[in-house]
Parts: sequence; structure tokens; C-alpha cells
Amino acid sequence: MDFDTNIQVLLEELNWLQEVIHNVISTYLEHEGERPFWTDIPQSKISEDTAYGAFVEKYQLTIYDRLAIALGLAPQLKPEMLDVFFGRNKIYDRGFTEFGGVIDKNHSGFLPTGQTLLFLISATKPLLRKEAVRVFNKESILIKEQILSLETTEDFIPKFNGVISFNKRWFQYFLSGEMPKIEQSSTFPAQKITTHLEWEDVVLNDLVMDEVLELRAWLQHGPALMNDWGLFKKIKPGYRALFYGPPGTGKTLTVSLLGKVSNRDVYRVDLSMIVSKYIGETEKNLSKIFDIAQYKDWILFFDEADALFGKRTEANSSNDRHANQQTSYLLQRIEDFPGVVILASNLKGNMDAAFTRRFQAMIHFNMPATEERYELWKKAFSGTCTLHEDIDVWKIAETYELAGGAIINVLRFCALAVISRNDTVVTKEELLEGIRKELKKENKTMVLV
Repeated sequence: MDFDTNIQVLLEELNWLQEVIHNVISTYLEHEGERPFWTDIPQSKISEDTAYGAFVEKYQLTIYDRLAIALGLAPQLKPEMLDVFFGRNKIYDRGFTEFGGVIDKNHSGFLPTGQTLLFLISATKPLLRKEAVRVFNKESILIKEQILSLETTEDFIPKFNGVISFNKRWFQYFLSGEMPKIEQSSTFPAQKITTHLEWEDVVLNDLVMDEVLELRAWLQHGPALMNDWGLFKKIKPGYRALFYGPPGTGKTLTVSLLGKVSNRDVYRVDLSMIVSKYIGETEKNLSKIFDIAQYKDWILFFDEADALFGKRTEANSSNDRHANQQTSYLLQRIEDFPGVVILASNLKGNMDAAFTRRFQAMIHFNMPATEERYELWKKAFSGTCTLHEDIDVWKIAETYELAGGAIINVLRFCALAVISRNDTVVTKEELLEGIRKELKKENKTMVLV
């Protein structure tokens, strides 16, 4: 699927769109001449060997789906073909309201809106309006895959006056045949997280592990319990869990591994990026994440969740009311989300009590005990970088209360130290220096062993 072949297919689709536009406008304005209804205009045959052709075939797109995609593509590839919509109504000496469309300060051409699609589909057959509405229905494949979106409008402006926005990732895919990774941005404030570790690399105490395994079992059997066993009649869909405890105790690693063993993608939501000063923008950005996560069956992970899910304040100002409004929106979306949502916080007490009641699991990732620290030290230095045989690992584990994340930081320091002197074995002095650095971060005093 080379670039030239892919773009040729898209241009042919736009040529078809241009014929449709000319046909519909001419019919609507009652120009002279006989012409077929627009759905009878032959569409170009698309090779399944192209990115767009394969997508059309896979999802059996309707003529209305293809019209919507072509309309969304036009400003990207042939914006001049939409200039015909700038025609003026001679009766009122202004543009045709029914054509829809807007002009943006950064784009001098015509940007199609939902109203533009409504016009093309149903201008001369009003009953076909339902097909345009269906294109932007949440069950539409174009909306589920977020290929197209209808930008939101003010409450007093009709919904279909929103601009038709074409997803940049899908545009790149239809051109190149390669789907770019979802990039974290202000409009999509989430990032995929993975791990190279396996389940046996996790070191947790038995009580915590039992609770984590319960969540793992839900990931494996939840759909069968809800559908085959009929539990959907008695319990809300989805699973909500809170992981709380000091940094470095394995919260993020555990989430990543739950995704790995259940063959689900895990997306960490950056709460600092979604909090917008503009009312409604936070909800809009979050809605995109929840919608695609539900469709793709992702695990959503809200790290440092108390930043937005923390205790709500009294609404003494507009900012307080806005913050509480955001929290309430999140509470509702998470409660209604049919998938798995995991929140992480350093302190359970920071979380809003109204929300914690909605959790199916609240798992405390406490600081590892001596036995667990001993296992963490052994696993950390089990590769190329090893500890000198004179080092008493049990004594190190017993003396220094460090979480798994801190132990990995010590490994990194020691590995750099030994490779710099062309060696692989860590001396006791190097190990203690690495530990000292970690303790200093927490303002703890170093005790020599």
C-alpha cells in the first residue's frame, strides 16, 4: 500500500463527492436539465489493497458513510472543491443557511458542518435525514473509531452546526497505510503504558496479591458473568478499583501487568492535561477517552487521582463550582463505564468519600516488609549487574526500608557505576552510596551496616 496508490483512491472519492455536490445543488435550486438522484451517481471501485479500500470492505460502509468521510477529507486534500458552497442566495443577498459550513480565522476555505452533510443527503428527500443522523450516532463505526467527530456547539446553537472534524491519525493511515500511535495531547490526554516484566516479577504481600488476583479474575471472567450468568440485571457493568499507598510500591506495574495478562491496552490518563479553565472542555476531552476506551476495551488508569477526584470543596466561587462540576462529571462517567477503571493515590484519605463508595476494590500497596524487600533486591540484581558475594542481601533488606521503585533506582545508579569501570559486579560501597541517594530524597538518615 504505497502513498501514490492510497492518495489516488482518496482523490477519486473526492471526484465522486464533487459530482454529488453539483448534482444536489443543481437539483435543489431547480437548474435546467434532467439528472439522477445523487445516490445513483456511480461510485469509483476501490481496491481492497489500499488502506481506505480495506476499511470500506471490512466495515461494509454505506454510501452515506462514504459521503461523510469524503466531506471530511475535502478540506484536507481539495479545499477548493467546497467553494461552491459560498454561493449567495439572491433573494436574501446572503449565503444559503441550509448549506451549513463555517469559515475559521486559520482557514479561508469552507469548513463543512453536520448541516452540510444533512443538506447533501436529504435536500430533496427529507426522509433521508435519518441517514445523516445515523452517521453521527454513537453506534456508527465512524464515531466508534473516532474517524469523524462533530464538534460541539453552544447550547443555543443547533448540534449539526458543529464542524465535521477528520481524525489526523486516520487521515495519515488512509494516506500511508500505517496507523500512527495515539499521541498524548491536550485533546487526548492519555498515554499507553506497557511493561517488559512478567507476573512472576511482582513482589507483593499475600493479602494484596489476593485482592489483585480478584481483579485479574474479573478481567478474565467478567463478560461471561455479566452476560451468560445474567448478572447485568443485578449489578452495574464495569469494575472500579483504587490502588493506594506510597510511591514505588508497585501500583503502576501491577496495572500494566493486568493489561498484559488480559490482553488489554492500558492507558494512563494525565489529569493535569484534562483540567481546563474553559467550562465544558474537560468533559469534552474526557469523553473522547471514555468513548474510545469502551469501544476498544481498554483499562483506564488515573494516576495521582486525588488531583481531580479529591475531596470536593464548598462552592464559594465560580472556580470551586467548576472544579466540583468536573468531579461530578467524572464520578458519573466512571460509574457508567462498562470497562475497568483503576485509580491510584498516595493516600486513601485524600479521596472523596462519595466516590470511594463506588469502588469494587480498595487495595493498599504498603511498604514492603523485610522478606519482600529481600526478594526485590534479589530480582533487581539477578541480571548482568550483580552484587559482590560479600554483600549480605538479607541485612541490606532488613536495614533499609525502601520500596521497589527506589530499589530499581539503586540498581540504575550501581549499573552506571560498574560499567564506568568496565565491570559488572557491584561493590558494597557502591551499593550503599546508591541507597544513601534514595534515602536522601526522603530526608532519611543513612545507617551503615
